[in-house]
Amino acid sequence: MSEDREIELFILKNAVITKELRAAFTTNRVGNVRGALEAQADSLVNEYLRQVDFETLADAERMSEFYQLFYALENDIRDLIEATMIDSKGSDWWQTAVPQFVRENAQKNHDREAAEGLPPRSDRMLDYTTFGELGEVLKDNWDVFSGMFSNATRNRVLRVINRLNLVRGPIAHCNFLPEEEAIRLKLAIRDWYKLME
Repeated sequence: MSEDREIELFILKNAVITKELRAAFTTNRVGNVRGALEAQADSLVNEYLRQVDFETLADAERMSEFYQLFYALENDIRDLIEATMIDSKGSDWWQTAVPQFVRENAQKNHDREAAEGLPPRSDRMLDYTTFGELGEVLKDNWDVFSGMFSNATRNRVLRVINRLNLVRGPIAHCNFLPEEEAIRLKLAIRDWYKLME
């Protein structure tokens, strides 16, 4: 299968999942309540968004594709790490197998949000880590993950994670992603999944 085709399939898969999730939210009561709340919130900002210039809004629409791709990828990696660590290290893996500085930073992020009165983003501490810290968990537990990356060395896996982390910056910080960086993102996503073939 060609590289372009693999990227297209990844994008298509995420589009289908998104469509199915939206449909699920609108067909159940929770989704309908959430939809009504979102519509109400939208009405609070719509008049202000009309003041934003067209180019910025067009860039935002374009960037939504890359945010969606990275959202799917990052959460897939988090789920992979959690499932693999539970299988290998047991339910207390967070305390016993995650580097202390990662745990401390995740706790600081959790506590900072709680102190501001924000609702918890998750019930698992792994969701309070940075993307770079996910790489640290992989690195420190290479004995656990090396089997799933049988065609790649630890350094190669960490280089792909680092590349993804670099291209993540403009997406996460609401900057425009130039065309060559958009291509690098898609290639890095493909590289990540090819590591596990």
